[in-house]
Amino acid sequence: MRAYRLTDTDTPLLLVEQPDPLPGAGEVVVDLKAATLNYRDTIVRQGRYGGTQRADLIPLSDGAGVISAIGEGVTDRRIGERVAIGFMPNWTDGAFTAAKQAGALGGGFVDGVLAERIAVPAGGVVPFPDTWSFEEAAAYPCAGVTAWACLFGGGGIRPGSTVLVEGTGGVSTFALQLAKAAGARVIATSSSDAKLERAHALGADELINYRTTPEWGIRAAEIAGSAGVDFVLDVGGPGTLDQALAAVRYGGEVALVGVLTGFGGSVNTGAILMKAVAVRGVYVGAVADLRAAIASGIRPVIDEVFAFDQADAAFAHLRGAGHQGKIAIRIA
Repeated sequence: MRAYRLTDTDTPLLLVEQPDPLPGAGEVVVDLKAATLNYRDTIVRQGRYGGTQRADLIPLSDGAGVISAIGEGVTDRRIGERVAIGFMPNWTDGAFTAAKQAGALGGGFVDGVLAERIAVPAGGVVPFPDTWSFEEAAAYPCAGVTAWACLFGGGGIRPGSTVLVEGTGGVSTFALQLAKAAGARVIATSSSDAKLERAHALGADELINYRTTPEWGIRAAEIAGSAGVDFVLDVGGPGTLDQALAAVRYGGEVALVGVLTGFGGSVNTGAILMKAVAVRGVYVGAVADLRAAIASGIRPVIDEVFAFDQADAAFAHLRGAGHQGKIAIRIA
C-alpha cells in the first residue's frame, strides 16, 4: 500500500510503499477512502505536540473507509461495512486514561490514517449513513467528537442555553451546528466578516468580529444579557481564555479544547474562582461519543477536498487558516 510518512519539518511528506497491514485478533483492516486534517496535525508535523514522537510517523487521526479484512473473533458480516475510525480506537467507553490517550492515531508512536489501509480494533470503528460521503464521515473522529463531548459531556447545554463558539474551524463549526440542533442560541466569533456571514447561514444568531472588537468576551456577555453566556467553546488557549472568562456567566462553563495561541501562558484564576466557572479540558472522546455524534445526523461542512497526491497542499491550506469547516484528503 501507499502511505505518507513524516520527515523533517521543513521538507515535504514522504510517500512510501509498504506491506499491507494484517488484522490481529479482534481487529479489522479498513481500506481508507478519505481523511481530514486538524490543527493537531500541524503541530505534530512540527514536532511540537508534546512528549516524544516517532520521526517517520504516518500522520492524521481522522479517517473513514471500508472494512476489507477481519481478524480472529470478528464476524465476517462486517466486511464491506462503511466506517469512521475512532480518534483513539482503543478507547471504546468509560473513563479517560493515559493508556487510552497513548493510543491516539497520528501522534506519538501510533501511525495515523494518511495511508491506503490501517488495522484497528474492531470496536474502534463506527458505521455511518449510506447517504454520507467518506469525507463527511472522516470529519467526525476528532472535530465532531470534540464538539459533541464539549457540549454534552459536562453539564450539557439545553434548549435556550447561550453558547459562544470561537472561530469557524472544524470543531467550532461542528459546535455551532450541534448547539443549534439542540435549541441553543449561538454567538460566533471570527476575524473575517465573510466567515461570519457563512456562520450566520449555518444558524449563528449573533456575530462578533474579534479584530474590530478586541474585547469580544465583554461584547458576548452584553449580547447574552447581564448574566453572560452559559457556555464557551475555547479553541485558542492562553490567548483567548481571558476573554472566554469575561464572556461566561457566574457558574457557567468553559470547555478548553484548543491551543491555537500556544500551550502556556497566564490564567485569570481570580475570574475562575470569583465567578465559580467550571473550566473543563476536553481531549476528544471515546468511540461511544463518536457513535453518538454521528447519530445526531449533522452533516459536516467540508471546506475543500484534496487528492491523495496533494497532501502537502492540504497541509498548506490548513496553515493558511482561510478554511471554514474541515479540509479533506480523498485517498481512494
